[in-house]
Amino acid sequence: METLDEMLVSSWFNGQHSVPKSYVQPPENRPGKLIFYSSKTIPVIDLGGGHDHQAETVNQIMKASQEYGIFQVINHGVSNDLVEDAMNVFKEFHGMAAKEKVSECSKDPNRSCKLYTSAENYTKQSVHYWKDALTHHCHPLENYIKYWPQKPTTYREIVGKYTKEVRKMGFQILEMLCDGLGLGKGILLWKT
Repeated sequence: METLDEMLVSSWFNGQHSVPKSYVQPPENRPGKLIFYSSKTIPVIDLGGGHDHQAETVNQIMKASQEYGIFQVINHGVSNDLVEDAMNVFKEFHGMAAKEKVSECSKDPNRSCKLYTSAENYTKQSVHYWKDALTHHCHPLENYIKYWPQKPTTYREIVGKYTKEVRKMGFQILEMLCDGLGLGKGILLWKT
């Protein structure tokens, strides 16, 4: 039986000259014909308008949610430098040797920090997804950060800052959704 470090896509894909059969999705599971309408683009909502534009921003979020079910936000308060640093540390982690990645993710006795390939139930899948994934809990940070990877050496610091900022942004958007639904502000109480 293969060990996790042997199964990780990142440990063997450079040596492949073709896609292994276990990674080829059957035709009935492949996406159908994708049609993109150039007149319909995903709405972009500017969260940086300040308090004076709050009602307009809430209306834009509600409209985008109803018409598209999705929207992109800009000027959200998470710095571009922090986003770039987080992406770089994730790339650095996934660029490490497979055995090292497995070792970094095996320190949590509760398995809240997990590294897996394809999906968590790899052995039960007949067809696999071409991906490796690292998942771990982020909140409350002080309960979980000790189980996060220590390598790359900046992982905990950067990802900790990043998750705090993304969480704050998510709560801001949830607050606006509650306001737009007429539930009022403060209906959802959470610890930040």
